[in-house]
Amino acid sequence: MSAAYPMQATVRDRLIDACFLGPYGENDTLLEKLVVEFLRDHVYWRRNFHPEDPPAISTAAARDPEYAAFEARMRRELHLLSAALKKSVPFHSPRYLGHMVSDLLLPGLAAQMLTLPYNPNNVSEDAAPVTVDMEVQAGLQLARMIGYPHEPGQPDCAFGHLTSGGTVANYQALRVALALKAFPVALRAAAPPGIELPPDDWTAFNQSGSETVALLQRWNDWLAALPAKQQEEWRERVEAQRVETLGLAGFFAAHRELQVPRVLAPITAHYSWSKGLKLLGLGRDQLELLPTRGMRLDAAALEESLQRHLRERQPVLMAVAVLGSTEYGTIDPVDAVLAARARTRQQGLDFQVHVDAAWGGYLATLFRAEDGSQRPYGEVAAEYSQFPRAEVYAAFAALADTDSVTVDPHKLGYLPYGAGAFVCRDHRAMALVAERADYVFHAGSRSDYLQRYRNLGQFILEGSKSGASAAAVYVAHKVLPLDHSHFGRLPRATIRAAEAFYARALRFAAEQATRVQVAVPFAPDSNLVCVALNPLGNSSVSVANAFTRTLHDAVRCDPQQPLQLKEFFGSATTLRFDMFGAADTSRILSALGLVFASADTDHLVILRHTLMNPYLIDAENNISYIDAYFDYLARCVSALCGHAPMVAV
Repeated sequence: MSAAYPMQATVRDRLIDACFLGPYGENDTLLEKLVVEFLRDHVYWRRNFHPEDPPAISTAAARDPEYAAFEARMRRELHLLSAALKKSVPFHSPRYLGHMVSDLLLPGLAAQMLTLPYNPNNVSEDAAPVTVDMEVQAGLQLARMIGYPHEPGQPDCAFGHLTSGGTVANYQALRVALALKAFPVALRAAAPPGIELPPDDWTAFNQSGSETVALLQRWNDWLAALPAKQQEEWRERVEAQRVETLGLAGFFAAHRELQVPRVLAPITAHYSWSKGLKLLGLGRDQLELLPTRGMRLDAAALEESLQRHLRERQPVLMAVAVLGSTEYGTIDPVDAVLAARARTRQQGLDFQVHVDAAWGGYLATLFRAEDGSQRPYGEVAAEYSQFPRAEVYAAFAALADTDSVTVDPHKLGYLPYGAGAFVCRDHRAMALVAERADYVFHAGSRSDYLQRYRNLGQFILEGSKSGASAAAVYVAHKVLPLDHSHFGRLPRATIRAAEAFYARALRFAAEQATRVQVAVPFAPDSNLVCVALNPLGNSSVSVANAFTRTLHDAVRCDPQQPLQLKEFFGSATTLRFDMFGAADTSRILSALGLVFASADTDHLVILRHTLMNPYLIDAENNISYIDAYFDYLARCVSALCGHAPMVAV
């Protein structure tokens, strides 16, 4: 156990005990009662829909040979499925330290199971009159967690919706950003008289999001004053000039002053950004990956890139900051990205700021007071040994001033797949991506807001989507509100575990100094910790990689072996030298006693540990799975170092 968290000082949080089925299935009775209760409730609902209708399936059916044969086949296949699923990865166990998944919150799991027999399709209220509202409400819950305006009566209230995951949420961010940037240019081309328009295409394309929304409102007001026939004519005239009609080739051919815009993101950004630019038609070449310092976006490099774009009059669509990188859990300086935009905005270059918080979004609950305000730094820091660094606190405090955020309830929200989310700071921007160009902003009441988004299919990328996921997210957030006193108790436990893991890794390095050199490449910003190892006396990166891959073989999922043979489950990733720059390369290789040779290899393999399970430190049973993991790793290292010298592979 880390000295920061001695076993006897760790008190079990009973709220957390009620949240999950549990590593040993301890809450099976509770889940069984919920499932049976609400399955019966569903059956009663069916029977009372029109009780005058007779049962369509008679009791005699069960005695029919075909019925019995069908039941037998179904039972057989379900038993086979159940047996096969026993080979699944044990995400529920505190022995699982691998990818970004853990046990599931009971309220979300039960809500999803409860909703599935109703089979709502959240594309519109016609197919999901209940769960569409829940999805819109879930978006408002996430907006509050982020710090966005979240009261539907506010004109600039945020809007969020669920997706299959962070990848689709990132696609939506690109789509909304392009619509916001291109609309003023289209309006200039249509030239409606009497509306004040930007003087040229460059200025039009570089309006801020709020300026575009204001322009959209003026256009809407201008339209409303026209007779119905002229309204339709002018709508068609503007639609004909929009990028959504012309496509990228037609739009930029018509506006030769403009180049196709770029998207700026750190090299740690998820590969969904490359896929998104391809899908949108912008092309992979328009994604500029910026260097990092300590695997966090280099603010100076961003500034340099923006100044170059200004000199070349190259538009920028969006700058992406990552709030918890997928591989390393590092937090980008969101505040620095916003500050850079404020400076270039004064010089005539503007862009959207999107935060990819697919991993780290729910950590915002640690900073959110019950009244929705941002907690003071000292109050947050008092609950931890090292978290949060001042830079991490500043990044989370800056979320409220960004334009949009991706967050994944199926990661640190502990909810079933697939539940990602896209949240837009100002819902009025969504009018520009509506399939039917509905520019009318309803009056500022809650009912008007909810009514507007009951036909979600107009605004989202999917044509069909399960309402069960929306029910799971909404109910989980109602049971555990997204603030530090409620939901925040889950990530608090795992951040503390990450601090204990980090301290134990440093102690492990000292204990194993006669066998291996061990380093933690980046002090953890979140509950994800990486560890790098190299056999003592070795200077070859390839040999170190072979050593680490062999260690990873001991903890990776192997479907050819019984799960119980694995003491722990972990994952691995790589550090590419061209990604983390000369200073970090030198620092990390020096700590491991390695010498970089370009003819050797271009990356370093490291072990990656995602610390989501709230039972990693089990004081009640006097078990630290963190200590147990490092004891196991020590045995693996000892066995490897006792073999013949390893060779490069």
